[in-house]
Amino acid sequence: MPEKSLRSRSLQIATVVSAYWFISISMVFVNKYLLSSEDLKLDAPIFVTWFQCIIAVMICFGLGLIGNKFRGIEEFPAFEIDIKIAREVLPLSAVFVGMIMFNNLCLKYVGVAFYNVGRSLTTVFNVVLTYIILKQKTSLYAILTCLMIIFGFILGVEQEEGSKTTSNLFLGVFFGVLASLCVSLNAIYTKKILPHVNGNLWRLTLYNNLNASVIFIPLLLLNNELATLFKFSKIGSPYFWFILIISGLFGVAIGFISGLQIKITSPLTHNISGTAKACVQTIIAVSVTGDIKTTLWWLSNTLVLGGSAAYTYVKHSEMK
Repeated sequence: MPEKSLRSRSLQIATVVSAYWFISISMVFVNKYLLSSEDLKLDAPIFVTWFQCIIAVMICFGLGLIGNKFRGIEEFPAFEIDIKIAREVLPLSAVFVGMIMFNNLCLKYVGVAFYNVGRSLTTVFNVVLTYIILKQKTSLYAILTCLMIIFGFILGVEQEEGSKTTSNLFLGVFFGVLASLCVSLNAIYTKKILPHVNGNLWRLTLYNNLNASVIFIPLLLLNNELATLFKFSKIGSPYFWFILIISGLFGVAIGFISGLQIKITSPLTHNISGTAKACVQTIIAVSVTGDIKTTLWWLSNTLVLGGSAAYTYVKHSEMK
């Protein structure tokens, strides 16, 4: 490969990885600000998640209109709704609703620094569900990495108790475990549903968010969040709606940049990048809050992130 071409590709990879880190970390902090900041104090996590789905549908609509007019974004499908496809995507959408809702509920009750530990059991659920649903066994080395993650998770929960950034540890951990389960199920169902949308991730994003927008409505009513919104003092504030729209844009952007990072590198590099990003996110969160963490707390994070990285390496080695 010529030196200029190599330099150009290296710059492209560095740009995409940096964008992934920026978008992912920013999205977590923006969502945390929306869900539990002193400035807003909006106790309506389901509404926030529903609104983010509406933003995603609107973006898909806009991109579908211009997708065939501008070079470089022709992969965006025209905005067309097929009821048959919407029904076929519905099982994935139900899991998707659980995933994004429980992620935000976990973030509402725990600090950003603990967020990665709180929802760290995705890898463990991947192994369990792969065996239950797909009847595929996992190697001893992969199981050992899962035990490492579980030990780090338990240690982290024990060490997080009493943290000033955690409002309700039990609820945060409960929703984090449910989020981990849904993330794992989402990966399995995505592979199953993709053929119904001709393998187009943007078409899947459209149907997923469209279905989710409808599914969230009864959940909004059951959680009495409409009454909360009517009483919310900043409901007419342009600043509130600006932050809400930004969170929705980040939600769409993270899906796009994650796919792009995998496309120009590899799934292994994407997972390693995600693990490294989680380390940086944790350090930033601790620095911002000024919370003093114990050595065992940092050890729990190291076990969780190290176990996740080791699992990725083991699975990659086995595939080769």
